[in-house]
Amino acid sequence: MSWKEVWGSHGGRIAGVTFGIFLGLIYLISGFWDMLFFALVVFIGYTLGKRKDHAQAPLFQWQEFVQWLSGRWRPFK
Repeated sequence: MSWKEVWGSHGGRIAGVTFGIFLGLIYLISGFWDMLFFALVVFIGYTLGKRKDHAQAPLFQWQEFVQWLSGRWRPFK
C-alpha cells in the first residue's frame, strides 16, 4: 500500500491526529496532569478527521446558524 493510498483513505484522520498532537504538546509543557487533556485533544482531532474521511455531515451547521443570527440581528440595523 503506497503513501498516496493511505493519505487518500485516511488523510483526515492523519491530519486530525497530527493537529491534535501539535496542540497537545503545546499544552503539555505546563505539566504532567495535563496528559488527560492531551488525550482528549488527540481524540477530538481523530474524530473530526474520521468524519471528514467518511464524508459525514459537520457537527455544527454553520449556514443555519448564520441565517438564524442574521435574522435575529436584522432589526438592529
